Amino acid sequence: MATYVNDLRLKEIATGDESGTWGTSTNTNLELIAEAFSYGTEASFGSDADATTTIADGATDPARSLYFKVTSGVSLTATRTLTLAPNDVSKIWIIENATTGSQDIAISQGSGANVTIPNGGVKIIYTDGAGAGAAVVDALTDLSVADSLTLQGPTLTIGDATAEDTKIVFDGNAQDYYVGLDDSADDLVIGLGSAVGTTPAISVDENQFVTMPKKVTASTSANISQVAITSSSNAVAWDARAAANAYYATTENTTFSAPSNAVEGAIISVEIAQGATPYTVAWNTVFEFAASTAPTITATANKTDILSFRYNGSVWQEIGRVQNLAQT
Repeated sequence: MATYVNDLRLKEIATGDESGTWGTSTNTNLELIAEAFSYGTEASFGSDADATTTIADGATDPARSLYFKVTSGVSLTATRTLTLAPNDVSKIWIIENATTGSQDIAISQGSGANVTIPNGGVKIIYTDGAGAGAAVVDALTDLSVADSLTLQGPTLTIGDATAEDTKIVFDGNAQDYYVGLDDSADDLVIGLGSAVGTTPAISVDENQFVTMPKKVTASTSANISQVAITSSSNAVAWDARAAANAYYATTENTTFSAPSNAVEGAIISVEIAQGATPYTVAWNTVFEFAASTAPTITATANKTDILSFRYNGSVWQEIGRVQNLAQT
């Protein structure tokens, strides 16, 4: 009696069987071996639920194909599991998730590990064929490429949206560097070494604020963008981090409030521009001036004063002042 207990579910003819027909069975087996190197597609999900696809015994079946495109007859509403059967088949597949509904699919074989394929994605997987406890494994985990690797597409995605650091490591002869995402801090980091967070050189947070803990050398002058600040209810709110180079066009008599995001050693400046109608400007006590005396802002139409401050951790000390400047 023929059996099919092999990784391609081919017919294994028992000794003395199929006299006069063994050639037909052998040819079918050869065709199925070829099919195992082919492309196949199947609407494995006939409903919005988990499904099983079973490689047919001794007959053509798209699930036997090396490249297996999985589609669905309905739109999936959640991640669904596709179980590859029988659970004693050990085989490599390239599986494409072409289901509708924009959902991931999980590839399973037994109670062991599964592999999730995002919608529109392709993964190379293998099954271990271990029976009830069978597992599916991502064959490209820890992939090592000996030479150049070329990406033809415009996008390279690193990570799978889980809470973990992701990185690219440049493995040098004497020193390593990395570019990575510090997931706990939500910072993009360029640093020394191979572990994210080790000796960061540049950090960019979710607000696009950049931190560089070491000396920065520039061959050209720095250009700090000018940011307009305004007065509301006779008070000017000044964010020292977002508007280090501030511009204020007077619209009412006002007082400069204590700047937010003050960091020891920070330097800020403000241009105060009077319009056709001059207004008065006063200062919060956190601003410290020479002899502890605040200046009188030029009260002349179309004139400008420029003041600079440095934060010492307690007060903003004035370090520069130019007044009564023409605006044109």
